Amino acid sequence: MARYATDHKDATRRRLIDAAARRFKRDGLDGSGIASLVADVGLTNGAFYGHFTSKGDLVASVVADQLADQRAIIESLPDGPEGLEHFIREYLSPAHRDDRENGCPSAALLDEISRCDIPIRDAYTTGMRSILDLVAHHLDPEDPASSYDRATGLFTALICTLQLARALTDRELSDRVLAAGLTNALALAQPPTPLSSSPQQ
Repeated sequence: MARYATDHKDATRRRLIDAAARRFKRDGLDGSGIASLVADVGLTNGAFYGHFTSKGDLVASVVADQLADQRAIIESLPDGPEGLEHFIREYLSPAHRDDRENGCPSAALLDEISRCDIPIRDAYTTGMRSILDLVAHHLDPEDPASSYDRATGLFTALICTLQLARALTDRELSDRVLAAGLTNALALAQPPTPLSSSPQQ
């Protein structure tokens, strides 16, 4: 009986996190109250507190979980910059732009996370640091430390491009933003061109 209760509680917590992630990314953190979040999975407000101490606790859990999922996707890619190309193309696709609730947590929630309490921002910082470390490894598996700044620039470009493309009401302009962002992101993913040595006098 105890084993069933534990498994059931874990499954319910997972349902809450998954449903909250979709609603947060669709409606925003402030636009998603506890009542609507628990209604999505058929629970009551009282049942919510058997899993989370507060809405902030849920938000931190969702942020950590979403970034861990995104990291797992990147981790599954082949090593090297070629492995990142598929991820970049999928990220800056019209399909991803148009599917906010199932997409990148950063592009959907970054402006709100920046105004959240420290525990939520700490969860985001931990998850993003892990992602940047992994992207740097893909850029240069032999020396990821040397590619960390480039990884940071690449992921920043992805997030900002998607945010801008989503904000525009002009579909043609939005598509152009995605295309330009894709060109720039793919360029950032390529190894830097070595500086040519000066000709001997």
